[in-house]
Formats: sequence, structure tokens, C-alpha cells
Amino acid sequence: MTDAQTVAPLLAPRSLRRAAAATISAALWFAVPFALLLTAWVVAVRTYGIPLRVFPAPADVGAAFMAQLREGALGNHIWQSLRRVLVGGILAVTTSIPLGVAISTNPLVAAFFAPVLRFFAVLAGIAWIPLATLWFGYGFGAITFIIFNAVFFVVTYNTILGVSSIPQPLRDAAWSLGANWWQVLTEVLLPGALPNIVTGIRTGMGFAWRGLIAAEIIATNAGLGYMLFLARDFYRTEVIVLGMILIGAIWVAIDRLILAPIERRTIERWGLARTLT
Repeated sequence: MTDAQTVAPLLAPRSLRRAAAATISAALWFAVPFALLLTAWVVAVRTYGIPLRVFPAPADVGAAFMAQLREGALGNHIWQSLRRVLVGGILAVTTSIPLGVAISTNPLVAAFFAPVLRFFAVLAGIAWIPLATLWFGYGFGAITFIIFNAVFFVVTYNTILGVSSIPQPLRDAAWSLGANWWQVLTEVLLPGALPNIVTGIRTGMGFAWRGLIAAEIIATNAGLGYMLFLARDFYRTEVIVLGMILIGAIWVAIDRLILAPIERRTIERWGLARTLT
């Protein structure tokens, strides 16, 4: 057995401990601002005696959370919101990436679609709510359409940017080596554009989450946005703040636990960044 083989098992636990310590440290630093904000919230409510009708105390929000759980309504609101984001996001991604590739590789397609995309990009999201409710009614279809619009244009533009950034000599080299169009697409264009595409998906899903809440306030009878709207009618400020906290917490969890790691690993694998080995 070589010296390297003897030392490696001893270094592995140390590396794991370092990684665990770094993870814990990062989590603590992430939690510090929220802890300070919570402390300021408690102090402000107690110091100034703010009534519940104006703004709730953290204890009121906690009680509202437990009450919503007991009633079973909260789980349904969260599920309805997540389901709409998932369906609308998948539809947008599966249509925007092929269009982005076509625009960035075909001058005729680019000449036709580029002006249209510029025009409709500023109308994406909640601007479509009035028409969406007329076309699809109040419910799943209208909200899915809003989410689709919020994600579609961001991912399309990022796909165009990613494919366009691939150097022409790299494409020519693939052609000269005998690659067909499908091989150039799957082995050169898409891998090269993937960091931009994943970044676009992450950004687009953020827009989708905001558009979802706005659409649910108007166009449905279930979801976190609807929960906020309904609580307003009864002056339930504790439920309103609970909904705001859940909206932010769910998005932070999705972004940090799913989207950010995918983006980081994609950039490390196919982008300019490289991990040290």
C-alpha cells in the first residue's frame, strides 16, 4: 500500500468535518438577518403597542399558522400554488428553449420572431390577467397562462444569449469533423448554452412566483395569493403576514435547495467556472 493510500482514509473524515462546519456556518450567517428582523418586529410591536388590526405580533402569526394547519386550508393553498407554478413553468421551458435555439441559429426565424418578442416581453406576467380571465375563466387555466408568460420570455432570451455566445470556430470544428446538425445541437450548442439557460430558468421562476401571487389574488379561489386577499376582507392581518412569510420562505427554499445548486453545478460543468480538484 502506498503512502497516499494510507493517508487518504485519515484525511476523508477531516474533509467531511470541514464541509459540515462550512455548511453550518453558511446556514447561521443566512439566518442572522432574519433573527435580527424578528427581534426588531417583536420590539416594535411591544414598544409602540400596535393593535392587531394594524399589524400583528409574531405570536399572532404563529397562532394563525397553527389554526390554518388544524383547519387543513393551508396545505391546500400551498399545493395549489406549487402545482400552478410547476405546470406553467414546465410548459414555458419546453417551448422557450427550442424557440431560442431556432432564433439564434436561423436568420429567417430570427427576423420574424425577434421584433415580436421585444414587443411582448414588456407585457409578460400580470398585464395579461384581464385577458387571461376572459379566455380561461377564473382558475387553473388563467393562472397557468400568467406563469407561462412570466417564464417564457426570460428563458427564450437567455437561450438566445447562450447559443449566440458559442464561438463560430467551435461550431465549424464540429462540422468539419463530420458532425450532423443534431450532433452539433446536442453536443455543442445546448451544452454551451446550458449555463445561460439554467440562469434564465432560475430568474424566470422568480418572476413566475411573483406573477402567481398577483394572479391568485384576482383569478382563483385557492392558493396563497387568494389566502391573502380573503384575509384582507376580514381584517385578518395575522393571516396576511403569515401568507407573506410563507410566500417568501417557500421561494427561498425552492431557490436555495433546488435552483441555485442546479445553476452552480451547471456552471461548474459547462461554464467558465471550474472546481479545484
